[in-house]
Amino acid sequence: MRSTRLAGIGARLITAAMTAALALSVAAPGVSAQEDGGDLVVGVTSDADTLFPWKATQFQAFTMLGLIYDNLVELDQNLDIVPGLAESWQISDDGMTVTFTLREGVTFHDGTPMTSADVKASLDAILLEETGAVARAAISSISSVDAPDGSTVVLNLSTPDAGLLAGLVGPNVGIVPADATEEALSNAPNGTGPFAFGERAPNESLTLVANEDYWREGEPTLGSVEFRVIPDEASIVDGLRSGAVQLAELTDPIVALTAEGDGITIEKTPQLAYHVLMINHTREPLDDVNVRLAMQCAIDRQEVLDTAALGEGAVIGPITSPAYLSDPSARPCPERDVDRAKELLAEAGYEDGITIGGMYATGEYATAPNEAQSLQSQLADAGITLELEPLEIGAYVDRWLAADFDTTVALNGGRPDPDTMYGRYFPSTGNLNQVATYSSETMDDLFARGKASGDPDERKQIYADISRELEDNAVWIWMFSGNKYSALTDDVQGFVPMPSTSLQYLRTTTVE
Repeated sequence: MRSTRLAGIGARLITAAMTAALALSVAAPGVSAQEDGGDLVVGVTSDADTLFPWKATQFQAFTMLGLIYDNLVELDQNLDIVPGLAESWQISDDGMTVTFTLREGVTFHDGTPMTSADVKASLDAILLEETGAVARAAISSISSVDAPDGSTVVLNLSTPDAGLLAGLVGPNVGIVPADATEEALSNAPNGTGPFAFGERAPNESLTLVANEDYWREGEPTLGSVEFRVIPDEASIVDGLRSGAVQLAELTDPIVALTAEGDGITIEKTPQLAYHVLMINHTREPLDDVNVRLAMQCAIDRQEVLDTAALGEGAVIGPITSPAYLSDPSARPCPERDVDRAKELLAEAGYEDGITIGGMYATGEYATAPNEAQSLQSQLADAGITLELEPLEIGAYVDRWLAADFDTTVALNGGRPDPDTMYGRYFPSTGNLNQVATYSSETMDDLFARGKASGDPDERKQIYADISRELEDNAVWIWMFSGNKYSALTDDVQGFVPMPSTSLQYLRTTTVE
């Protein structure tokens, strides 16, 4: 029984907790520390803030856990939905049921077979509000899950959902054992992915080892992947040059563009993630639309992009999904207008200006401090004082989830489908609506229609309307979408960067 397995994990954790180093490890069947493809060290600027997949919002945690946990479906390098743990699926004619056929012979890292019972238990738990899963809204159209036999899963929907398959992608909906607990998985992750949890030294390194029983034949090719925490990206580049590190995902274009050469290759990939100034609508004076519009009019987004990222990227509107891309000029004040910003402040009764707070994270992505300072300088011209507060990533995430801020400079993940991108934020039922702090009947209606429609042209118009409402109400201030710079030493082969920030193709990577 799996209860015995979990007890074994608990015993190992007790033993590990007694060590001074606090290094946790799982010796799982079918997991190897060495493969023919070598061992890879990835340089990162911060440690994962959680190892529980359903609650991961930090980029480092999200990417690491994406190697441990598989999904029913996944995205390929072109962002198309392709089979994952499900080898096939069928959608009923009325769009109200989705039937998945699971692959045979898939096991968790501890050697336990994965069955439809695990998929049902995982999805049922994610849908429970008390779980606190960040992807709950993305799959909220599921009214019930059936597992008629060990290899079949049936999703019964409350409404047709065009974005459901996209919503089933990523570690936030990763499949875990039916009887696993959050506590157990937070200490010893146990998935079906290409790599298994090996050991961790908090704030120093996290090592994953190859899953020899992985269901994809011939993968993974690496024996292990170590995520080594190095405080800043310039130091990571030093590690690349010395050979201590073989791969890094850089966010600072200044560092990245000067790193190429001396055995280092830089691959630039435009990202779906977006840089934004999030605004808390529950706090005065930010509850006044004219104040928010004044902030929007006071900001030159291209200047923020140029200042923070050397112009490496593109000014964007709310939606970065390629098929639904927002028009960044379709907003009040598409160009900076300080005079109009002052007029709007006066109309709101703040002709003498306002003072608001603005937090940002340190150590998560390199451009945040420069973005914050550019915003502070520009807003000051309109009489808006932005008092900046830098926070280390753990404190930042806690404050962010609690909506404990006036404004925050944020880098949020984009998605190929706009429903999975924003359905958790802006409908009143979204599980991160308390962070977005904005909803409306119009928004609820638009998201419901966008989810239910199977007509691509109709969906494009719906999400254009959503984008317009977000901009016209200055819900947040969308700035730009940047690039990710994959830095690889010459001995790294087979890695494919993704616009979604996923590192899933480490499973095909080798180090000579």
